Amino acid sequence: MSDIFSRIDHSRTADEVVQQIESLILEGVLRTGDRLPGERELARQFDVSRPILRDALKALEGRGLLTTRPGGGTHVADVIGQLFTKPVTDLISTHRKAVTDYLEYRREIEAVAAEYAARRATPEDLALLDRIMARMEEAHRTGDFDDEAEIDVEFHHAVCECAHNMILLHTLRSCYRLLSEGVFQNRLLVFSVPGAREALLQQHRAIHAAIKAGDPVAARKAAMDHITYVERSMAEAERSGDWQRVSRLRLRQRSDDIEPTRKRS
Repeated sequence: MSDIFSRIDHSRTADEVVQQIESLILEGVLRTGDRLPGERELARQFDVSRPILRDALKALEGRGLLTTRPGGGTHVADVIGQLFTKPVTDLISTHRKAVTDYLEYRREIEAVAAEYAARRATPEDLALLDRIMARMEEAHRTGDFDDEAEIDVEFHHAVCECAHNMILLHTLRSCYRLLSEGVFQNRLLVFSVPGAREALLQQHRAIHAAIKAGDPVAARKAAMDHITYVERSMAEAERSGDWQRVSRLRLRQRSDDIEPTRKRS
């Protein structure tokens, strides 16, 4: 991890170290599972004594923001996953309407995130978004289906980071966690719709271009159009799957009806 921690310039107390690490977690610089530098290096970056640093880390661990693994160092705790507890995710995964509600929520929230991103993205934000978009283009070109789906989620993560709103950041991260943990098993159905991969790539390009151009209206529209397309494509894929299932059952039934007739003749 590069030097993301700043030298403490004032009284050099544990509270100041705590506040800086808290801010890095809230701003999304430190993510769930990220490992902090070792004690000696961290004390050097903060320019505080190791006893002060230990007090700060102990306080953060006591509040559930950091976790220490024996022999594995200090890591950012899974604070995002707690927004959707396991009983809630289990309920969501077993109710079809939850998928519709999930996409409806994402359409509105991601529209806001894209709009803010177009207004607030820094040159560094845009550089990161450029790199993710380039990786998406490459995955699309090589036909790497799984990689393309993962980069899709990463792209949306980056957009909400560009929005520079801590509440948006963490609520959307919790939403994307449902995807990465497979709560919506049918999310990949959209990729099976003819022409969907190309359409999705074009939609991501439109969001990317609007944010780079600093056009909040276009960014909002592109984000909403994207989720609307995903919603429509998932419904189409499910219908197609149902049609295939019914067709197979009909074929099996007709075969069963025909076979005894053949035997009698």
